Amino acid sequence: MTALDGNAIAGMLQTAFGRDMTAALGTCAGCGAASRLGQAGVYRGAATVLRCPNCESVLMVIIENGGVLGIDIHGLAGLRDPG
Repeated sequence: MTALDGNAIAGMLQTAFGRDMTAALGTCAGCGAASRLGQAGVYRGAATVLRCPNCESVLMVIIENGGVLGIDIHGLAGLRDPG
């Protein structure tokens, strides 16, 4: 499966958070690296998975069902809004 970058799901993140989150700084719970969500590796399948660009740990899982988004952010130790 080929990875996209976080910018590929900018619209999905905006729907979920109500603003552009590609510049938001996320801290990986696995390795502690901080990077922009736009830099995360994105894999699409039954769910959309964002992975740390440093260690490839799962940062976020987004599922969509009937127009409703469900988001699991267990892989983020922190998320700082760019605004």
